[in-house]
Formats: sequence, structure tokens, C-alpha cells
Amino acid sequence: MTRSAREVLDTVRQELLPSEGDNRLVPLIEQGRAPRSVFAALAAEEYRIVTSDWRSFLALASRADERNAREFFAGLAQGEGIALGKLTALAGAMDLDDAALRAHRPRAGCQAYPAYVAWLALNVSPADAVVAMVSNFAAWGSYCATIAQAMRTRYDFDDEACGFFDLFGTPLPDDQAVAAVQAGIDSGALSDDVSEYGRLFQSYELMFWNTIADEA
Repeated sequence: MTRSAREVLDTVRQELLPSEGDNRLVPLIEQGRAPRSVFAALAAEEYRIVTSDWRSFLALASRADERNAREFFAGLAQGEGIALGKLTALAGAMDLDDAALRAHRPRAGCQAYPAYVAWLALNVSPADAVVAMVSNFAAWGSYCATIAQAMRTRYDFDDEACGFFDLFGTPLPDDQAVAAVQAGIDSGALSDDVSEYGRLFQSYELMFWNTIADEA
């Protein structure tokens, strides 16, 4: 029996749910044990990630023939534009101007994530990409919400500086993603490899956090 889009998304989310301890950086921030300098690293690495993901999401939107998938990725691209503005506030709080952000030497372990998003944009169906990304959104959002709270209570950042993590820490409705995946199922565009795409997506995101943790 063919599974529904909701069943597919719920199954992949459950399969890929991170275990306690997989992310070594967020607990350090939550406890106030990470040095303040990690926020400069996060701002500089995210500056490159956001600009890359923005283009990747637009590429996926342009490839999507199905309306829900197209609007889903266009919405993600719009969100990256908003995020870039909020990231500037975090960078400013860490005394990083545009020149400093551009001069930053990126860490390979951090930039593997956007490289994989770009690979997805070029190599898999938009429906597969929706599943891979949405399966990770809950974990990513939880990490961001935890960081935003700790920035205020442990590191005394103001609301403006916390805006980037506030944005991604706010859960989004997934109705459009479900509709896009259902269309992929109905058309036969959803592949048997979709769980593997999600696994790699989650692995590269954890690599991002842990690369910074290892250098903190």
C-alpha cells in the first residue's frame, strides 16, 4: 500500500531524530560553557551558508513543475533573505563588519552542509529535496530556539542580536511541504533513496555544529 506524504515525512523524521549528545555545541551554549567567540564563528559561517542556500532554494523553485513544491522553495529562499538581514545584527554584536565576514576563512566541516544542499538542488527531484529538508527542520529549529534563549540568559545579547536564531527557532506549518510530497508520490517522482538524502542532510548539519564545538 502506498504511504501518504504525512506518513513518509513522519517516518523519515523519526528515523533521523538526533540522539542526545550528537550535537556537541548546542548543550555547551545552553549551559553557558561555550566561549562568547563561538557566536562570531556562527555568524561568519552562517553568512556563507545563507547566501549559498538562498541560491540553492531558488534553483529548486525554478526546477519544480508542481506548484506546492515551487512555492515551498520560493518561500524558503525568501526566508534566507530575511535571515541574512538578521545575521548582520549578530555579526555586528560580535564586531564583524561586511569586510570581516567576507574575509573569514570558512571551515570545511561547516561548509559541507550548504555544499550538500546545492548538490540536492542539482541532482534530486524537488519532492525528494522537500523530504530531506523537512525531516531536519524540527531538530534545526529546536537547536536555534535553545541558542536564542541561552544568548539572552547566559550571554546577555539583546533581542536584535538574537533575531537570526529567533527566526529559525519558530516552527513553521508544513502543509505546503506535505502537499508537495504528496504530489511527488502521486506522480512517481519521490524516489526510494529519500531517507538516505535525509540522513546525509542531518549528518552534514551535525558536522557544522561539531566542527565549531571542536574548535571552541
